[in-house]
Amino acid sequence: MRDEDCGEWRGWRAATEAALYGPGGFYRRPEGPAGHFRTSVHASPLYARAVARLLCRVDEALGRPASLDFVDMGAGRGELVTGVLAELPAGMASRVHPYAVELADPPAGLDDRITWSGEPPEGIRGVLFANEWLDNVPVEVVEADPEGVPRRVLVRRDGRERLGEPVSGADAEWLARWWPLPPEEGLRAEIGLPRDDAWASAVARVERGLAVAVDYAHTVDTRPLFGTLTGFREGRETTPVPDGTCDITAHVALDACAAHPTARALPGARLLTQRDALRALGVTGARPPLTLASTNPSEYVRALASAGEAAELTAPGGLGDFGWLLQPVGLADASDLFVDVPDHEEH
Repeated sequence: MRDEDCGEWRGWRAATEAALYGPGGFYRRPEGPAGHFRTSVHASPLYARAVARLLCRVDEALGRPASLDFVDMGAGRGELVTGVLAELPAGMASRVHPYAVELADPPAGLDDRITWSGEPPEGIRGVLFANEWLDNVPVEVVEADPEGVPRRVLVRRDGRERLGEPVSGADAEWLARWWPLPPEEGLRAEIGLPRDDAWASAVARVERGLAVAVDYAHTVDTRPLFGTLTGFREGRETTPVPDGTCDITAHVALDACAAHPTARALPGARLLTQRDALRALGVTGARPPLTLASTNPSEYVRALASAGEAAELTAPGGLGDFGWLLQPVGLADASDLFVDVPDHEEH
């Protein structure tokens, strides 16, 4: 790439915003996220089944209202909301109003029951589910200079970087509270304040029900020393380059999202691992009994395949380590939405 084509020096937040969501950006491409990386939604229909089971539990908690909303944030090509609709009992499905929230155009053949929009609706009564949405809310990257001072990292379109001005204001306050960097040259962090704001804004759209954010995450006592910014292209992790040819993502400080002043005003936020959340929703990965192989071989093969998919969704070191942030809104008691979850993981 010629130097004159590399564009201006910008912070990673502005550069990522343009690369992912600007004209010709990565998330506006026709193949969608599934063409470049594998999420829990793409790994197995068991994931949509578990989310459908959660929606059923919220429906019960709300007293089975005449109209129930399911909002899929960052819907990609509508895979999750379509899968959830397919898993709902017929009588309940007729009461559900499904929304897919995505900036890209809707895919061909989308179920005509699904409302496709760039913004979530107001007054949601039901479930707002954000699967790998917050990790694509662009953030600033900072790095400690030779004196240990955190400075904003500036980047050009070809991925070249240099250090900019010292971090100040609200960004500095967030960094000091949620990702304090030791004064050592080269250490990095991602300032998650835009994600805190995005999550609080999404929760504010829920009038009564449950908001769920699912992402690779870390907490204040496990922040990585060199940050997590990375790219994905055609199924492989790659160097993040903000030119629109790859996904650009970073893990999410879900504990900070949960403590946003707006979200914190609503009691009951919980942080779980995906492993515990899915197990509480019936995805266990248990192998079928060997006796089934002789009594019903075809059923045994199906059950074995299902167990393998469940194992992938709940695997330590993989998808099972995703964080789930659960935020009930206007529910008198949300304790029965996730049964058999260890008490020590409550937020």
